[in-house]
Amino acid sequence: MLFNSVDFLIFFPIVVLVYMVIPKKTRYIWLLITSYYFYMCWNAQYALLLLGSTLTTWLAGWMVEKAKKVWVKKAALWGCLGVNLGILFFFKYFDLFLDTLNKGLGFLNIQAVEKPFDVLLPVGISFYTFQALGYIIDVYQGKITSEKNVLKYALFVSFFPQLVAGPIERTDNLLKQVRDVDKIKVWNYDNITRGLTLMVWGLFTKMVISDRVALLVDTVFNNFYMHGAVALIAGAVGFALQIYCDFMGYSTVAMGAAKVMGFELMDNFDTPYMSMSIAEFWRRWHVSLSSWFRDYVYIPLGGNRKGKMRKYLNLIITFGVSGLWHGASWGFVAWGLLHAMYQIVGDVTRPWKEKLYVATKTKTESFSFKLGKIISTFVLVDIAWIFFRAGSVGGAVDYIKRIFTRWDPWSLFNGEIYTLGLDRTEFNILIVSTLLLLLVDFLRYFKKQTITAFLDEQTIWFRWGSIILMIGAIIIYGMYGINFDSAQFIYFQF
Repeated sequence: MLFNSVDFLIFFPIVVLVYMVIPKKTRYIWLLITSYYFYMCWNAQYALLLLGSTLTTWLAGWMVEKAKKVWVKKAALWGCLGVNLGILFFFKYFDLFLDTLNKGLGFLNIQAVEKPFDVLLPVGISFYTFQALGYIIDVYQGKITSEKNVLKYALFVSFFPQLVAGPIERTDNLLKQVRDVDKIKVWNYDNITRGLTLMVWGLFTKMVISDRVALLVDTVFNNFYMHGAVALIAGAVGFALQIYCDFMGYSTVAMGAAKVMGFELMDNFDTPYMSMSIAEFWRRWHVSLSSWFRDYVYIPLGGNRKGKMRKYLNLIITFGVSGLWHGASWGFVAWGLLHAMYQIVGDVTRPWKEKLYVATKTKTESFSFKLGKIISTFVLVDIAWIFFRAGSVGGAVDYIKRIFTRWDPWSLFNGEIYTLGLDRTEFNILIVSTLLLLLVDFLRYFKKQTITAFLDEQTIWFRWGSIILMIGAIIIYGMYGINFDSAQFIYFQF
């Protein structure tokens, strides 16, 4: 069930209305039932995997807390990690493993291993697996007590707004709210209006911007060898816009849906394309995942506490695993490793750059300097996105080569730009809606205001007028209809 579907438009109001009128003590049971229904709309059988992950981590948490001996605690922890990561490997990475093995066997002139079966990737498996593993690790480290009520814990793992594409919630936030769900004040006007505003804004960025620019991106990337530099650059920048609006849109709808019911989810994005370094980009992009890898992979490996070389190795491991988390392809791994290299090079050259700034009397606090850093960071991020989107390392390298070897600036003026999946009218709609996105991001970056905080300060006419205009834009300019294959959110595949 997609957020941008009629099914969800029917499902969500029913869930909220029942949630608000039933006895407080039964709220978590209703949300658990509806969350499993929400997930089973994709594939009912794979709900068993969600249930299995829930039960194994819940039992392991109980064992870790009750065990008196350290070796029992460790056995419960590592056994739980092994089972859950094993399931994730089987469903997500087995094909990659087999393909890589067969390529190696081919070099040795050994017969390839035939694929024994086909497996459909369960939607959102990486998200709920990491959320559940974060719980057992937190229990093991003594950060929280284990949850005694298995149904409340199951709701924590399966809460439908963020189940299939995050944010990857932590126990110190969502689990605490689930434990006190009977204390949440329902029929809260501010929560409902702010939540609905977030949902509308999220759907606007998804349906009006992301799904529209996706037509251009698909046209370019699917036949990149037929295009020149202008189209290739447009495709790369377009994908940066597409994945941001798609994933940020989903997270925003998730936050809004949860807020309507009185829950506060983690804010997953903080104007990432305004970052002035790659390290800052990762503090602003997919915050729930980057903080998860920081706390459960990078820091346990030693972080930056064991010298420069160990720090760089830890960065390579963390970002390599992060790339693999996104998909079973070496292109994703290359994307992650490229971000690690960016940070390592930036750290190594920092002393030289600082000396250069002093020697050249560069005004590092000036607007022009900061703008230059933002632009250069975006360029680096966008180059990495090519590896993410191209599907293979070789394809990404060829794509980048053509940017530098197939110059065609005249296509900016002869109308060729309007043959890339979007005609002139659609291009203009994309430009206007993107400018609105930039305005909202500028408000957040410079004034530290979310769209809901900004609208709260305005008159009621402006506030509701803005919401109605966004709804109208979704209805009129949203990409859907009998001839449009509604694109699911990009991060569902992870």
